[in-house]
Amino acid sequence: MKPSLRGILSILLVLALAVALVGCGGEKPAEDANKETPADKLKVAFIYVGPVGDGGYSYAHDLGRQYLQKEIPDVETTFIESVPEGADAERVLSELAEKGNKVIFATSFGYMDPVIKVAQKYPDVTFLHCSGYKTADNVGTYFGRMYQARYLSGVVAGKATQSNTIGYVAAFPIPEVIRGINAFTLGVQSVNPNAKVKVVWTNTWYDPAAEKEAGKSLLQAGADVIAQHQDTAGPQQAAEEAGKFGIGYNSDMSKMAPKAVMTSAVWNWGPYYVNTIKAIQAGTWKSEQYWGPMSDNVVDLAPFGPMVSEESKQLVEAKKQEIISGKWDVFTGPIKDQSGQVKVAEGQKMSDAEMLSFDWFVQGVDGTIPK
Repeated sequence: MKPSLRGILSILLVLALAVALVGCGGEKPAEDANKETPADKLKVAFIYVGPVGDGGYSYAHDLGRQYLQKEIPDVETTFIESVPEGADAERVLSELAEKGNKVIFATSFGYMDPVIKVAQKYPDVTFLHCSGYKTADNVGTYFGRMYQARYLSGVVAGKATQSNTIGYVAAFPIPEVIRGINAFTLGVQSVNPNAKVKVVWTNTWYDPAAEKEAGKSLLQAGADVIAQHQDTAGPQQAAEEAGKFGIGYNSDMSKMAPKAVMTSAVWNWGPYYVNTIKAIQAGTWKSEQYWGPMSDNVVDLAPFGPMVSEESKQLVEAKKQEIISGKWDVFTGPIKDQSGQVKVAEGQKMSDAEMLSFDWFVQGVDGTIPK
């Protein structure tokens, strides 16, 4: 039976459509030519000194990374945790640059020299180093004025202590940690001049057992409030087990020790990470030493626990507004050192350079700074 003319035309039409579809499959349509593919994404990497599960420092940075990923979907973020400071950091930084990461956030003080060294080999990569002070054309530093939140948390501790001995578990005797201890102590003494802040050094950022033991030693020495500059909630857990109170750090540590934690001095890195990446994408980023104040929301206090009095809350809020407005800042004189010598005269304010190089304790601190 011969095919009809209509049948022949139908067959030819089907064949023509098939050829057209095959052609479209081998070439991206014009309207999709400018659409982003995964390969086009800006690759951003983070290296952490501890695990993201530390509940503290690295955890706070990773919350910032997650915020960045959510706010800027066309960025691809990765992280490597528990990277020791030193030669290992240099190796990891180099590997991240080789894998195509164009922005690398190195989040610990001890990464500073490795960052500077690796950055020289990868001039097309932007490196941001947290808490350091060395820069280059493609290296910037960033940090926040945590001393402002420290002072406010000191007000809470000073109002809460009954023994007038407050323990402070401290990591390393570097200016950042010393500055925090001093700010906290000034806050304590602003509401309780009889209270002392007793310091114990652990010489580690991340060691849950050592941090907890240091907290226990301070409790045994008479402290009834435990503060810290450490990466885990170990000191807060020691306070809770002893039926005492504490001040957390890095992130809200109330989940780890709800009966002890009155508040925490916390980091909020997300907005900084977003602003930095937007500047890099726009081509407007320049190397700088960013030291953000509380008014930038990079540092703050976590919500108060139920054990914090209304009086304490009101005192903190009043002082917080003074800090945010710029009318007053923590290291405004008169300030004396441990020996009673006036280091900052009344009405004077310490410069950033002076605060960034702290190597002495204020009056009210019970402890020494190892050489």
